[in-house]
Amino acid sequence: MLGLGCNVLVPFSNRISGGGFAFDGHFRKVEPNLSGEPYPIHGDGFQAVWQVAEQTPGAVELTHKGQIGPFVYAARLWYALVDGGLAAEVLMTNLGPRLPFGGGFHPWFRRHPDTRLQFAATGFWTETADHLPDRHLAVSERPDWEFSQPHLLPNDWINAAFTGWHGAARIEQPALGIVVSVNASANLDCAVVYSPHRDAGFFCFEPVSHAVDAHNQPGQPGLIALDTGETLEMSMTLSWSPLELH
Repeated sequence: MLGLGCNVLVPFSNRISGGGFAFDGHFRKVEPNLSGEPYPIHGDGFQAVWQVAEQTPGAVELTHKGQIGPFVYAARLWYALVDGGLAAEVLMTNLGPRLPFGGGFHPWFRRHPDTRLQFAATGFWTETADHLPDRHLAVSERPDWEFSQPHLLPNDWINAAFTGWHGAARIEQPALGIVVSVNASANLDCAVVYSPHRDAGFFCFEPVSHAVDAHNQPGQPGLIALDTGETLEMSMTLSWSPLELH
């Protein structure tokens, strides 16, 4: 379910602690939705069977009516092969009461010993043992997690939400002879990097709208309060080109 090419995260990304969250003077309960996880994670979109609304040789439109906890919404998702890459766009329309929505995309990439990642960010969240946010630090405090220049992934565990990201990243894959470029819409300004260890064979670079457990953070940063009938749009493009070796 999770180990697929690209999971879509709606109506929120990552975990919500405490059994739910407070909003507009009410506590909104959200139950865990994935076996083995004590907290609800990634919404219900990645678990759903989406309906095909339209399909062409190079594109598909999918629809989904979702409900998890207090969130009731309708989503439309487009995938299209364009200009040497894959474009993804999702629209969520709130069908329930006013609530803070968010989400993003969860691509999985091959990890080789020489895979290098590059993106600019200003800070990141450390995590507790159960993967909730702990401290927000400047990137300069972890030089091995500094990816402003092409950098090998760390040898050990990384599961960090990077903040101050501006929507562009580069993945160099010398073993495959390609470069993968990631470009996300402006409202996806947080990047989660996940890989358990150097021999995992994969890593994830996730353009999302908010850090882990933003529903329970002061001001609910990155989340967008949608009234009934309002829509949130998020998009991402993955493109690839030959890697020029110097």
